[in-house]
Amino acid sequence: MVEEVLKDEPADPTVDSGFVRVRLDLAYDGTDFVGWARQPGQRSVQEVLAAAIAQISRLPKPPIVTCAGRTDAGVHARGQVAHVDLPATVVGRAGHGAVGVEAFMAATALEQFEFSLRAVLPRDLMLQSAQRAPEGFDARFSALWRRYRYRVCDDRTQLDPWRRRDTLVYSRPLDVGAMNEAADLLVGQRDFASFCRKRKGATTIRTLLNVAWSRPAPHLAELEITADAFCHSMVRALVGAMLNVGDGRRDLDWLSEYLNRRVRGPGVTVAAARGLVLDHVAYPSAAEMAERQSLTRARRFLPED
Repeated sequence: MVEEVLKDEPADPTVDSGFVRVRLDLAYDGTDFVGWARQPGQRSVQEVLAAAIAQISRLPKPPIVTCAGRTDAGVHARGQVAHVDLPATVVGRAGHGAVGVEAFMAATALEQFEFSLRAVLPRDLMLQSAQRAPEGFDARFSALWRRYRYRVCDDRTQLDPWRRRDTLVYSRPLDVGAMNEAADLLVGQRDFASFCRKRKGATTIRTLLNVAWSRPAPHLAELEITADAFCHSMVRALVGAMLNVGDGRRDLDWLSEYLNRRVRGPGVTVAAARGLVLDHVAYPSAAEMAERQSLTRARRFLPED
């Protein structure tokens, strides 16, 4: 048996602690961020968001904000989900910022927090909603699946300038049929070590639920890819491999052999970040949150080859 272990994290600290876990739904243009994760001296989504929460909540230091998927530098999101644990008193005392006083005073405590946070965030980071999370909710470990989209223009004369920040311009014509044949090889539970940046203590076993390319316009190719979770840089490495098949430089036998190698090598070009968007994260019903966390944190196995 091939076995990997997910790195454990503390259980929900809000239970009987005087804290409230708040779910945050977010969208952002990743162009000017170094990614989700905080990095010293750099502008990250996590850092900007946590600082804004501390500002409106009058906290002595920024809180820890946990997300569903740690997007890389330049990657966008229209359906990111995060959670933050705040003292119950904080949610009721957030300053109103640029929100009108009359509207602020008429709102509930959590609505006040939502209005205030939205008012101080930069224009490239949008808070879509803030709501009290159900018991057992964890933005990362409670997720059922994540869906990303990748957008490619293979005719640079047709690139819409308004979409230049979220579309890769590709220099060769692409065969979407060939890329879908390549996609079929990737669906299912596999060890994707060949396409991941290995992290100590982290598993590279993932279950891809759907991988499909389409042509929304003659000059555009768009990928929809859904999995229970993704490793660091996995989506862009898979995109790079499928693009190489689509432009004829690689074939299906190469992709199958490289996938089964389970060791990352120089054979794959990681596609540019600008074309990738975290589109949606799905969660179970409130009653199933705790069970889903246990399942996600459990050991993962692959059957013997």
